[in-house]
Amino acid sequence: MMKRVTWFASGVVVGAAGTVYAAGKVKRKAAQLKPVNVAKSAVVSVRGRFDDLADAIREGRSAMRDKEAELKAAREEPARIIVLQPSTARRRR
Repeated sequence: MMKRVTWFASGVVVGAAGTVYAAGKVKRKAAQLKPVNVAKSAVVSVRGRFDDLADAIREGRSAMRDKEAELKAAREEPARIIVLQPSTARRRR
């Protein structure tokens, strides 16, 4: 008889603890899904994407300026003239 009481009591404790845990989890999730909180998280997400886009544009412009400076420097170098001499070896037929 004592085993039954022990198992019953432990079942009641586990059931109550599980109920309290589940209720807390449901309340937290319900708070996250309130329209105000959903809107706030959407705004934060969109701002983050715009910040990433702005950073990418800045980085692209910087790379463009660097490449333009490199090309201008290469263009301003004096031109090299390469003279090709005809080969003295006879062609075989």
